[in-house]
Amino acid sequence: MKFSKLSGPPVTGRRRWGSLSQLILVSSIGLLVATLLTACQLVTTDYVFISSAAATSTCSGGEIETYASDSESGALRTGAPPVCAGGVDPVAMAVTGAYNNLYVANHGDNTVVHFAVASDGVLTAKDTITLSTPPTSVAVNAAGTFLYVVAGSASATLTEFPLSSSGAIGAATAQESLLIPGFTTDSVVPTGVIVLANNNAVYATAYDLSAYNPGGTTTSTAHPGWVFGFAVGSGGALTPSAGSPYQAGVKPSALVADPTNRFVYITDFASNQMIGYGIESGNVLSFLINGPFKTGNEPQSIAIDPRGMFLYVANALDSSVSAYVIALGTGTPSAAVSPTGSGTNSTDTEPISIAVDPALGRYVYTSNFLGNSISGFRLNPTSGALTTTQATPYPTGDEPTALVIVPHGNHSTQAVAP
Repeated sequence: MKFSKLSGPPVTGRRRWGSLSQLILVSSIGLLVATLLTACQLVTTDYVFISSAAATSTCSGGEIETYASDSESGALRTGAPPVCAGGVDPVAMAVTGAYNNLYVANHGDNTVVHFAVASDGVLTAKDTITLSTPPTSVAVNAAGTFLYVVAGSASATLTEFPLSSSGAIGAATAQESLLIPGFTTDSVVPTGVIVLANNNAVYATAYDLSAYNPGGTTTSTAHPGWVFGFAVGSGGALTPSAGSPYQAGVKPSALVADPTNRFVYITDFASNQMIGYGIESGNVLSFLINGPFKTGNEPQSIAIDPRGMFLYVANALDSSVSAYVIALGTGTPSAAVSPTGSGTNSTDTEPISIAVDPALGRYVYTSNFLGNSISGFRLNPTSGALTTTQATPYPTGDEPTALVIVPHGNHSTQAVAP
């Protein structure tokens, strides 16, 4: 028995109470230690999923890795075991608004693979579709009813697929060719696609390879960079917005919309700038009058915080993140100054994807293609400035590409309060 040492010959009251006091003291210390240990345990806020394009011993076409984000520090630790990407060369990912389904675009074999996301971050492959051309970007509407895929290496298309209640991908319901006005035979390369939070419009970026081809020849005098806008009607019908497509610099590389459906921002990889648009009636885009806005060199990816207050751009050549504060009235982004007095924040080598956590809106992560890592930053919710998270960067598999974040369990996401 636990108290066997107290049995035997009678003892004086003093000695007995001394033993009990020691027991109480030991128990109290144990409880305190347990409490401190519990307090020191990492509490997961988000799961960070990252696609790695390089082959591994178990996944010849690349894999999806899972990391858990600590709610207090933003530090990452490995989560559920990696899973194969289900195709070759994963380049883009998207999740449903309910965060229970993940879609991976595999550029190497023209596939899009659907994974179910469990509450513990485990991914399970469900179904696959095969396209006629390589996919470059994917997006899911907030309602979780449609998946949008842009694909092509010379002839760009935007295809809409319906999603079942379980997230399964159905047969295409709409497809639009992304053609340059007056130059419909030019080779066009799509680079990104987004859906407005209200599910009412889709925007896709592309550039004219016939007009912009560094290191190669050009055969066209067309404007090189474009963004295409489509209204989403009943049953998912797509109708081009008035004036679409709209000019978008030289080589648009990524785009994002604010959560209140008022602004769209596009990074121009070739011109080292960001272009801002206001969303007018009918989902028509109009340039923000004081743009474009300077970024670092070769901006590759862009993200906005869940409150629509701050904007972040991953600059591939500079290995940095540019931070901006959005003027809520006009949509104008202004550089956010970090505590070091700099408007840029260093990452590991060649960040090509960036995301802000949707649960707290407190952490920013980049996938670093040549660094084989994830860089983490803490977001100041007042100024938008970034500081590095504990122990960043975090090692990943070789050639990490896309990155998405899923809130853990029942943790609520940030409310939009423009």
